[in-house]
Amino acid sequence: MINPTPKQISILKSILFVLALLPFVRLVAFVFLDRLGANPVEFITRNTGDWTLYFLCITLGVTPLRKLSKWNWLIKLRRMIGLYAFFYATLHFTTFLWFDHFFDVAEMWKDVVKRPFITVGFIAFVLLIPLAVTSTNGMVKRLGGKRWLWIHRLVYLIAPLGILHYFWMKAGKHDFAQPFLFGAIVAALLALRLVWRWQGKRVQQRAAA
Repeated sequence: MINPTPKQISILKSILFVLALLPFVRLVAFVFLDRLGANPVEFITRNTGDWTLYFLCITLGVTPLRKLSKWNWLIKLRRMIGLYAFFYATLHFTTFLWFDHFFDVAEMWKDVVKRPFITVGFIAFVLLIPLAVTSTNGMVKRLGGKRWLWIHRLVYLIAPLGILHYFWMKAGKHDFAQPFLFGAIVAALLALRLVWRWQGKRVQQRAAA
């Protein structure tokens, strides 16, 4: 079993912080190098949306990996990964609000209500906000373990909503390969949790019998 020291965990967090920031740095570089293609807004929208889903999947993958590998220290990296999911989701939403609607909130809201795939994506983004706001140690103490846990279980709803948003967005182009791949990954990660939860209840029932 690998048990990194606090210093090693700190180094791992620093490395993770830099690595997770690289997609944003690349995107900024592409802006200045004029490498966003014929449709820059679509490129930025797709890129930030993809990375949001990547980080959501990685966040959901931390607990299964921790349980299977017995590397309990992995849980210390999950918060940063989750915050990066929110960071890229914010960039994704800002692209929509800025370039599609030029910060006209009323027009943006009409689009949210009118187009189902945007509605679903908007709901997923709004649900991410309380997770980001309550990610600090101080908020964990204020809310208490159970309330904090219930709030952060919203990720089990956010991830499928994000997949549905992506699926509907790709439907117009009949390009379902990536949405199905993301969907399969999220479904597998959530199914593992259900299996472990069911096994835990069985153990408790046997112990009480």
